[in-house]
Amino acid sequence: MPVAITTAKMAAMATGDEHASSEVLRGLARHLNCLNEDNKATRKRALEAIKKETVDKGLSSSALQEVFSSLIKPLLKCLSDPMERCRETTIAVLTEFIRCVPKPEESLPYLMPCLAQRFGEKEILEPAEELRLSAVEMLTLIVEVCGKNLAPYLSEVINILQRTIVDPFPDVKRESCKCTVNFAKCVPEHFHMQAECLIKPLMLTIAHQHTRVRVSVIEATGAVIQHGSGKKVDDVLSHLAQRLFDDSPQVRKAVTAVVGDWLLHFRDRYSYFHKLIPLLLSTINDEIPEIRLLAVDLWKQVGAQWEKENEDDIKDKMDFLLTPPPHYPSEVERPGLGCRELVVRNLGKLVPAITHDVTDWLVPTRVKTSQLLSVLLLHAEDHCIQHLPALLATLYRACTDSERDVVNNCLAAAKLIGTFVPPPVFLKLLLDHVASPHSSSHPWAPLMVLAAVLGGCSRPLLKPHIQQVANALAQPDVCQGYQQVMYLEQLLACVDVLLHQCESDCSSGSLQLLQVLITVQSFSTEPQLSEKALESVQFLCKVQGLDSVMELYRQHMGQLLDWLSASVNTWSSYSPERLQLHIVVIQSGPVIGEFLSQLMPLLHNCLQPNRDPEMRMSIFTMLAKLLLDANKTLDSQGCFHDDSERFLSDILLPNLVWHAGRIAAAVRTSALSCLLAVLHGGAITPGQLISLEERMHPLVLSALEEDSQMSRLLACRCLCSILRLTGTSLHHEALNKIYPELLKRLDDSSEEVRGVALQAVGLWFSSLTKDYNPVLCGAHLQLLFQQLLLHLDDPDSSVQDQVLEILKKGSSVHPALLKKEVEAVRDKQRRPVYCDQLLQHISSLPTESTASCTE
Repeated sequence: MPVAITTAKMAAMATGDEHASSEVLRGLARHLNCLNEDNKATRKRALEAIKKETVDKGLSSSALQEVFSSLIKPLLKCLSDPMERCRETTIAVLTEFIRCVPKPEESLPYLMPCLAQRFGEKEILEPAEELRLSAVEMLTLIVEVCGKNLAPYLSEVINILQRTIVDPFPDVKRESCKCTVNFAKCVPEHFHMQAECLIKPLMLTIAHQHTRVRVSVIEATGAVIQHGSGKKVDDVLSHLAQRLFDDSPQVRKAVTAVVGDWLLHFRDRYSYFHKLIPLLLSTINDEIPEIRLLAVDLWKQVGAQWEKENEDDIKDKMDFLLTPPPHYPSEVERPGLGCRELVVRNLGKLVPAITHDVTDWLVPTRVKTSQLLSVLLLHAEDHCIQHLPALLATLYRACTDSERDVVNNCLAAAKLIGTFVPPPVFLKLLLDHVASPHSSSHPWAPLMVLAAVLGGCSRPLLKPHIQQVANALAQPDVCQGYQQVMYLEQLLACVDVLLHQCESDCSSGSLQLLQVLITVQSFSTEPQLSEKALESVQFLCKVQGLDSVMELYRQHMGQLLDWLSASVNTWSSYSPERLQLHIVVIQSGPVIGEFLSQLMPLLHNCLQPNRDPEMRMSIFTMLAKLLLDANKTLDSQGCFHDDSERFLSDILLPNLVWHAGRIAAAVRTSALSCLLAVLHGGAITPGQLISLEERMHPLVLSALEEDSQMSRLLACRCLCSILRLTGTSLHHEALNKIYPELLKRLDDSSEEVRGVALQAVGLWFSSLTKDYNPVLCGAHLQLLFQQLLLHLDDPDSSVQDQVLEILKKGSSVHPALLKKEVEAVRDKQRRPVYCDQLLQHISSLPTESTASCTE
């Protein structure tokens, strides 16, 4: 009985709905006829009336369905109405009908062809962008309410979306992308057949200037690829990769989400792991924490899913390889086994891509690629060994990049190689590259990578190889091969890394490391670099427990001098060894005095007159610095006196022999400076000077005639020092050979030379003894007095005063002769007052002295 009653009620309701729909349709008959009127206002009122009497009236769904079935055709004709307001009302009415009717799919045979014609042709017929947006919104609604019933109209929907995705109006683009996502999910069994048709319009729109449009396009692309055939993945990857550099975090986040979804759910993902993994891992280092966290979470999901799907293949690894390797970086979390295996199995395809992109012309690409390299190595761990040659070649090129971020990222990657790869493996390759750099324009690149790799290696593993690394760095082709500042900086960096990584263990390579540091200092033209190298020398002392740098040199001086002596026969002005010698003897201080037996033969060899002139000049200059403070350098042990006579005889004096040419003159000047340093530094005794007098004096006197003012000045000073040191020990014949040359210098063009020459004349008088016979040597004294009296009338008052004092000093030698010469010239002087003072001084001398001279 109740069933019968219900059936009767339903029949009555259906009859009522039919009656209501019939009534509505009869009421709309006139309005429908008005839709064909020429007057646009009439058509507009008719459409508004239809809307008011149907969707706005609150009819039942079944009645509304009947009405919609009757109105669909005339309404669709109105989509082409010339009046925009009419088309707008029509789209609004259709949208409401579709939203409210219980079976909207019944309208599809009429609705979809009309929409495809209106909005899916090559040229969209609707000029108003707001109405195009409303139409696409209606299409989105159709997809939502009709679902799988749209499968027969796949072509129509695809055609519409192809056009609207590239619509000029940004909101239409966004709505079209939304519709695409929904449509792909509604009919996945059919969508894949034509999904690729949407790739081109999507890629044309993916770089749109509006952020929200780019985000929508990326999401739509994800859906199209996910539900497509998978043939167009390669066509979209490059575009998505470019969006990783987008200024908008929302865009980068969308790419991360889409790629992560593909890695998790794309049917053919195993074929594209090597292309998709880099995209997701590149966002792990994004500057926005939210994106980083999303990327890490998705990547963990991908690894866990792959691990579960391949559990049988990696069962042994799951049981035994879960413990991190020793010395694993403490500042990072170790990726899961599935993540590591995914990278390892695809690394062979990823490394060539990294190599290519790390030299891209765009800076952001190079920076991202260098960041990705570190992430990959962190996953690959020791499995990167099989790709080590390619990785090192990539790092060499990347380290020459002008962008500092690229270099820093690559050095971080190199440090990971040192962490995961055993030293015997990476040293075999790296040290060969250091010795023979592939790129002569950037020879420091292998050194830079070596320093970073050593920095990542642990002390226990590196300890057995310290000697090998130190020997390689100290090879002449390595430490002396280039003088570029950058090269020297990286050479120093390698030494510093060894010292800080191994500390006291570096004693096994102490000599070689010191040789490298000496070379860096000798080649450096930058004061800061030299200071850093000296600091490294001091640190080398510290790690070995030595008190000072001199102790370090004492430990290795014999070996260092042997190292330098081995090539002394080939030294020239371009030889690095002479610069190294300079650093050794200067920094070692008093220690060098303990090794004269090795140093003197080396100096004798390289300072022979037949050797390179410029080299001799530089070494003489160096020796002059040492000899000025001989007690704290060469003569620190009091032994240089034993070698000083031989040094003068065999090394110094041969270089004072006159030879034609400017270069030869410059050599003589440097030799004179060295001789002066010997005389001033107290490194030679008066007795030794006397024994060398016959050889030395002619050469020094000859130097008084040099064209070079500096040479003449140095020669005068040397004579002063000789006369001061020998005192009254020189024989009068030797003295009589000196003064004529000094008198010539009183007319020198240089006031400084004249002044020193006058000092020498004064010292000459002081060197006379009682054995000097003024009667027998009267001619010499007469010439000397006459020349000095001439200069007593010098325009320079200071010279006059100096000459007067010298004559007073010399008056005691032969007063009568001097008195006679003074009286002869007194009346000719411009200032006879000096003559009067001199005569007065002579008269004040003791009578015995005057009488003895007269006799």
